[in-house]
Amino acid sequence: MEQLYRLYQMEWWTKGRSIEETHRCVAGSQVCVGLVDVEGNLVAFARVVTDFIFKALIFDVIVSDAERRTGLGEHLIRLVKGHELLRNVRHFELYCLPELYGFYRRYGFSEDVGAVRLMRCVNA
Repeated sequence: MEQLYRLYQMEWWTKGRSIEETHRCVAGSQVCVGLVDVEGNLVAFARVVTDFIFKALIFDVIVSDAERRTGLGEHLIRLVKGHELLRNVRHFELYCLPELYGFYRRYGFSEDVGAVRLMRCVNA
């Protein structure tokens, strides 16, 4: 969990999560995929919340700075989509910034979701 916590501290959307919050979000996910280097260091991670049939929402797709542009992101997405518990899920969804649309399009994702809009309610 320490290595994932450190990886989280490198990204704008996960930076500031506590070790306890890191543990709780992983525990609340149905599928987690991590990749480690030859020395056993976590270098890539993604987690999924799913009903196992209709929807799988992919969160926290992270590849360490040192390992970017090496194909690990592609490998990570393929592992998630091909995971034995997720193979039959109808829709995979994720959040991403516009500069990552091209990356995710290569794996079948599209920003064209019709009139569907993200809505948010902050639980204060």
